[in-house]
Amino acid sequence: QEQLRESGGGSVQAGGSLRLSCAASAYAFNERCMAWFRQRPGEEREGIAAILTGSGYTAYRDSVKGRFTISRDSVENTVYLAMNDLKPEDSAMSYCAAVRSGSALVPVSRGTEKIRIDFWGQGNQVTVSA
Repeated sequence: QEQLRESGGGSVQAGGSLRLSCAASAYAFNERCMAWFRQRPGEEREGIAAILTGSGYTAYRDSVKGRFTISRDSVENTVYLAMNDLKPEDSAMSYCAAVRSGSALVPVSRGTEKIRIDFWGQGNQVTVSA
């Protein structure tokens, strides 16, 4: 069974906005923490935003604070990432993930090798043109 289904992404010009969606199974959504990761060319995959599905507490990596907003719809078991004021440096493959953690800070402050991730989405390309 597909646990995470991603949609959205695409191509925009610098300064534009995109919204990513991740529809999760109830099992994946109940892992307590959902997060968005991105992998830019030549770089390690990194968590950029996370949310606790129960309380709604959010955390962000410094590079996206003030520009990106993560949210969730607990009825639809869906997590969103609203990306505003996009920059060419934001171009990356984006992934939704179900994280086994009680802290939203973990996915955005550690490398992926130190994060317990139960499920990955298939990935969506985000391309920002100058």
